[in-house]
Amino acid sequence: MNFIGRTKQLKQLEKEINNDRMSFALIYGRRRVGKSELIKQALKDCQKKSIYYECRQVSEKSNVDGLCEIISELHNLPKLGLNSIEEVLDYLFKAYKDEKHVLVLDEYPYLREGTKGMDSILQAKIDQYRETSKLTIVILGSYVEIMKSLLEHSNPLFGRVDLVINLQQMDFYDSSLFYPNFSDEDKIRIYSVFGGIPYYNRLIDDRKTVRENIIELISSSGARLENEVTMYLNSEISKITNANEVIDALARGYSRFSDILAQSHVTSSPTLVDILNKLIRMELVEKTSPINDENNRKKTSYSICDNLSLFYYRYIFKYSSQQKIMDEDIFYDKYIAQNFEEDFVPHRFETICRQYLIRQNRMGKISPVIEKIGKYYYDDPVNHRNGEFDVVTLDEKGYVFYEVKFRKQKITKSIINKEIEQVNSTELKPYKYVFISRSGFDISPRDNLNLIDLSDLFKSE
Repeated sequence: MNFIGRTKQLKQLEKEINNDRMSFALIYGRRRVGKSELIKQALKDCQKKSIYYECRQVSEKSNVDGLCEIISELHNLPKLGLNSIEEVLDYLFKAYKDEKHVLVLDEYPYLREGTKGMDSILQAKIDQYRETSKLTIVILGSYVEIMKSLLEHSNPLFGRVDLVINLQQMDFYDSSLFYPNFSDEDKIRIYSVFGGIPYYNRLIDDRKTVRENIIELISSSGARLENEVTMYLNSEISKITNANEVIDALARGYSRFSDILAQSHVTSSPTLVDILNKLIRMELVEKTSPINDENNRKKTSYSICDNLSLFYYRYIFKYSSQQKIMDEDIFYDKYIAQNFEEDFVPHRFETICRQYLIRQNRMGKISPVIEKIGKYYYDDPVNHRNGEFDVVTLDEKGYVFYEVKFRKQKITKSIINKEIEQVNSTELKPYKYVFISRSGFDISPRDNLNLIDLSDLFKSE
């Protein structure tokens, strides 16, 4: 399969690799997000001489031996008698004074764990050879907290990094390129489950149905990704029980801090704060506030932003006992099918539409340019209630209201008029209304009313 997406990151890496000086790059992101493939593609496109080494969770000497073996093979040299990482770095910096080379240390946290003072060693060598070598070092890591710590002021490597790439999940558009034969509707459904992780998307077979892919990859006992979520959590969080409790509460729709605390049975507020912050750093959970009241803690909400994790906790974790003793098709029909179509996908569709708006905004296709996007908290004095509108943007002219519908029926004039009437009963007062529909409309747009079909989301750039 061809390399898909990551255009901006590839250009950044290629620029760094192609320069005629010593440089240091850091790439981090969660497991399976495509860090290794990104650097391999950059090296392939640039065709620079490179040493790629995947660090192992072993002693320093074992990693040194592994590196020396690769260096010897690359340059047809006899076995190098180097005994430490410091000696290896000295050798490489001196060897590549006149010709550009790239050293890639994948899963750097493993090397760091087995080598005392690794960050200081690397910092000292970068400082020593900054002006005299043409070696570019790229370090990669899946332990996001560790990699982020390398950029902190207290770390020896602070100020030495020339390029930082925080590689995140792809959006719905780039992800859809992995399964081009699906209909637009099915692209929405499949992204709602597997999100923007390239490793997951490469497993999807668009010659099969969405249902078949879900059953084969995640919802059947022994499926390839059945334990993917728990493995990721276990690798990052020691007290997995508390994390499971919190994520389960979020998957059941509880979003306010007090509700999560009550439903998750976590012992205290500080403990819950720690867990939520950890899950946010892992990019499994996001914390949001209404764009019109961002500093109000009472209106802050938490939600699972990783699609596979949400699907797993909504259907697999919750019904794990039933899954183990039921036929996979019966299990899907009983516990997944209806809720997936009527609730799960429509809510994920809202997130997809926000991604679409952000994508269009970055491409300069929205005017005036969007300055904020998110939920809008409102008070409805007429009906004596309050609530949130899920998708609202703010620009220099004011607010724009969006209504997102993933339903079989077309959006009618009466539905649009009813929605606009509800909005007008609040203090929002947008200058424009936009409706995004899976199944189209039976009404034409007008000056303050824009209509977006599902097909618009997948039009080429």
